[in-house]
Amino acid sequence: MSRVHCIILNWRTAEMTLDATRAAMRAMEGIDGAITIVDNDSQDGSFERMQAEAADWPGVRVLQSGRNGGYGAGNNFGIRAGLPGGADYVYILNSDAFPAPDAIRALLDYLETHPDVGLAGSHIHGLDGAPHTTAFRFPSIASEFEGAACTGIFSRLLKNSIVAPPLPTSTTRVDWLAGASVMIRQSVLDQTGLFDETFFLYFEETDLCRRAAVAGWPTVYVVESRVAHVGSVSTGMKEWKRVPRYWFASRRHYFIKNHGRAYAALATLAHWAGLGVFRLKALLQGKKPHTPPYFFRDFVSYSLTSRSKPES
Repeated sequence: MSRVHCIILNWRTAEMTLDATRAAMRAMEGIDGAITIVDNDSQDGSFERMQAEAADWPGVRVLQSGRNGGYGAGNNFGIRAGLPGGADYVYILNSDAFPAPDAIRALLDYLETHPDVGLAGSHIHGLDGAPHTTAFRFPSIASEFEGAACTGIFSRLLKNSIVAPPLPTSTTRVDWLAGASVMIRQSVLDQTGLFDETFFLYFEETDLCRRAAVAGWPTVYVVESRVAHVGSVSTGMKEWKRVPRYWFASRRHYFIKNHGRAYAALATLAHWAGLGVFRLKALLQGKKPHTPPYFFRDFVSYSLTSRSKPES
């Protein structure tokens, strides 16, 4: 029987993490495996709170990572901790995500019956049932321009490059999935490596799925696996007044790592050009910017100040 290691990363959301763990425990019934909660050095009492609550929960342990190295580093800590006797699959679940009772089983069954697939992710929806866009294409120069321009004519011309196309209505292969609920073969991680810890937050799932795809392991969006998701609870993305530097750093690292510095520079120029198109359209139509305040200025500033820094 295949074994599943479920990892839930916590950062200052102890109560919600415990709720997600309860949902995961129900969804893991009948599946051989265990759940690891990793506290990413919250320093707010989260670790102690979760340890006390989960002390008597069968198949659940709470670990302290000792540092907040970001999403990838925290999940890697849990993956490296492993399970006694090992695991065949790693299941990553966000601390604000709540799998339906059959959601984890649906991912496991799909991977068991499709040995050529490396990663499988769930259909993610809000607490109101509205679907969340979590199935994507890999970013490119064209997608950087289209996404920034946000203008009908260019979106139609570049429709095959849009990073977030219409959400699939049936189980299908995609380039990459948001990491709210994703199951990964341990053998794929052994072959391609864990999350790249250079990414503090954002683009780490994109990079992992791309490395898997290059190695011949596709990613599949499994609509039968349904997971409710609050979204942006730990990151605070919905309340961003300015885009944090780590978003720009992650974006830059992704393009340089996977496509080289020249491509990364062209992708940045394409994004700037797209922003210029949108600003002109907004000026003519009296619309508000679709980016947070100071986005363009911060983007240019980061790009110029980071040009001379070596890429790790």
